[in-house]
Amino acid sequence: MPRLGVIGTMVWDRIYARDVRAEPVEEWGGITYALAALAALRPHGWEVVPMVKVGRDLEPQARRFLDALPGLDPRPGVRFVPEPNNRVELRYQDQDRRCERLTGGVPAWNWSELAPIVQRLDALYVNFISGFELGLEAATQLRLAFAGPIYADLHSLLLGVAPGGMRVPQPLAAWKEWLRCFDVVQVNEDELALLAHFWGDPWVFAAEVVGQDLRVLLVTLGPRGAAYVASPAFQPDPCAWRSSGLAASRPLGAPGPATSECIPLENGGPREGDPTGCGDVWGATCFARLLERASLEDAIRAANNAAGRNVEFRGASGLHHFLQGKITT
Repeated sequence: MPRLGVIGTMVWDRIYARDVRAEPVEEWGGITYALAALAALRPHGWEVVPMVKVGRDLEPQARRFLDALPGLDPRPGVRFVPEPNNRVELRYQDQDRRCERLTGGVPAWNWSELAPIVQRLDALYVNFISGFELGLEAATQLRLAFAGPIYADLHSLLLGVAPGGMRVPQPLAAWKEWLRCFDVVQVNEDELALLAHFWGDPWVFAAEVVGQDLRVLLVTLGPRGAAYVASPAFQPDPCAWRSSGLAASRPLGAPGPATSECIPLENGGPREGDPTGCGDVWGATCFARLLERASLEDAIRAANNAAGRNVEFRGASGLHHFLQGKITT
């Protein structure tokens, strides 16, 4: 049975102004949305291996959540640690924008911890929920040692932590080194602009950084759908993505023109509801379809549809049933 590893952070969310309710809502967030999506939409015959560190203060709640998801094997990669679990206060400013305040924090993974787990995996999905899941050194060692495809949602890697725990956007200084660590990278439009901070025009940047290492850059566009920029070296079979190691002297780009397309939302466009976790559901679904050798366009359409469904549901608990159509809101 092929196995998909999922690196991320389980976050306990306290959410304000998400809907008309005056009182805040507390529930699981972070990587739990991607895990719920994969429990529902994982490639046929695949098993999902969560690789998360959870504070012992939330161990019982985390065990209950993970045990409720089908197709997951938490034994190899779930670690309960003495540090307080990550907790995030979310305050929505509108349907698509919010501010976050982080407290607590589990430690990052180092390579010696990751190595025995990833050697039994066939593909890897990395979602920087906190931005501190693993450092650049561990990511580089992972890239060198792991033979399967690696998909990364950069998200909070582009957020700093201000005094008081408020998350603030910040450019990624070592962006070249980070981009070489992954086959596919997902960002939203604001994050693409931050990535291109030291370069210039974000879309020119996207076209020039895809190559032999980074094969595809995916950009979610909110109500406008999503776009991709693909290297001329891209192939639809993820097993063919692995390059021959890393080479700092190798150009980021590849000979020939990059290809790109914007895939709009279907079924009447954006929906009203809860946008929390949409990017996580989007990325997990897109990678799942790519692992089934779907075209980029079809993978993005499936991701758009799954994220649209997520908007209609509150929270990650039970989300896998909703995405499969087994329950309604």
